[in-house]
Amino acid sequence: MEHKLKSVLSGTGFYLLLAVCLITAAVSGWFLLFGRDEPVREESPAAVSAPVENAYVPQPEPEPEEDEPPVEASAPAPVEVEIVPVMPEAEVDDTPVMAEPPRLVVEPLKGEVLMAFSVDQLVYSPTLADWRTHDGVDISAKPGTTVLAATAGTVSSVEDHPLMGTTVVIGHEGGYATTYSNLQAKPTVEPGDLVTAGQIIGAVGTTASAEAAQSPHLHFSVTRDGEAVDPGEFLKG
Repeated sequence: MEHKLKSVLSGTGFYLLLAVCLITAAVSGWFLLFGRDEPVREESPAAVSAPVENAYVPQPEPEPEEDEPPVEASAPAPVEVEIVPVMPEAEVDDTPVMAEPPRLVVEPLKGEVLMAFSVDQLVYSPTLADWRTHDGVDISAKPGTTVLAATAGTVSSVEDHPLMGTTVVIGHEGGYATTYSNLQAKPTVEPGDLVTAGQIIGAVGTTASAEAAQSPHLHFSVTRDGEAVDPGEFLKG
């Protein structure tokens, strides 16, 4: 054996062995130099099939309770829009207005009407025994019955008329005047006095010679701008 090994190493066998060793060394060097560029692939560990404790499991969302039905939003009610017509501008009267109390009218006295107002038809006068117009109204009353001013005004005159006896005339706004005749001789007012509605101005008497045949009464008449008007209409206001 030792003799064979020496013959190999001493002959051509030595050179063959040397060539094999060189080739082996070259191949190893090549792999060492050029084999490092390729990435080394690491195999991932096999998936663990065992269950994992304390892992989060998503829970299903709770379904809404069906006790109360959902409230449907109602549509807003239509709003009616009132169209206001545009009016043309009017001129404004800025004249200051003074507040005036309403005109108060009262009856001069209450009683039976002996002779009514009549200017369109003639009426018979028992005292003068003829037919004539009657510009006032005769109201029956006992002598001494108080007579009142029919409305507020100013006493225009107090006189002893030859036919109608003691007479008081009161002027009022609007051109009106009221006349009270057949009064007692001494009235309670004088010319220029301011009187109010319902104020006593005198008392019923028997001084009117033109109506002496009638029972005691007040002769009450009304004029407007000098023209006779129905006392009944005037008293209605």
